[in-house]
Amino acid sequence: MADMLEVSGLTKRFGGLVAVNNVSFSVREKEILSVIGPNGAGKSTLFKLISSFLRPTSGEVRLKGERISNLAPHIAARKGVVRTFQETTIFKNMSVRDNVIIAHHLRSRANLFGFFLGTGTAKADEAAFGQSADEILALLGLASLAGETAHNLPHGHLRALGIAIGLATNPSILLLDEPFAGMNHDETMRMVAMVRRLRDLGLTILLVEHDMPAV
Repeated sequence: MADMLEVSGLTKRFGGLVAVNNVSFSVREKEILSVIGPNGAGKSTLFKLISSFLRPTSGEVRLKGERISNLAPHIAARKGVVRTFQETTIFKNMSVRDNVIIAHHLRSRANLFGFFLGTGTAKADEAAFGQSADEILALLGLASLAGETAHNLPHGHLRALGIAIGLATNPSILLLDEPFAGMNHDETMRMVAMVRRLRDLGLTILLVEHDMPAV
């Protein structure tokens, strides 16, 4: 299979501190690749570089052969590099389903005014986004919680919601930042099964983690 992501000589310095030093690797299509290391090893900084939240001091990142190192984060996301965070970014007072629907707007054909005015394109997108959200929640075992307010979810389900939000943007590669953090054994095993299921469905996944047994 072809490489989905190529990281070449990636380095990031903050003054005299070298956070990431000459890192090179590739991730093939439909592969799960894990980057492991203790806290403070630069794993999260590496993810920020790959997803364009930080610009590298040197080196480059390519997605399907295209250089993406210096793109704005939202442009990198539109091209398919989508990252989840250790602290899941959600709208806590909205429902689980609405959180996933909102995430779809990254790939909407309508602009913001279109949604306010209720144009035909916006209405069509809203219907499609709702159907897609329902399918994603069913895939991740969250369908029964679709109407639940997000802040009421237990930790394991919050992490799954973070992945659902990532899937809603239609990623080419999904970057999971310590997806097993704070989970008990049963929650971790469910998350491991979920990640494998996504890979089996054709998604490319790069994760950073310090939980060696889970990896």
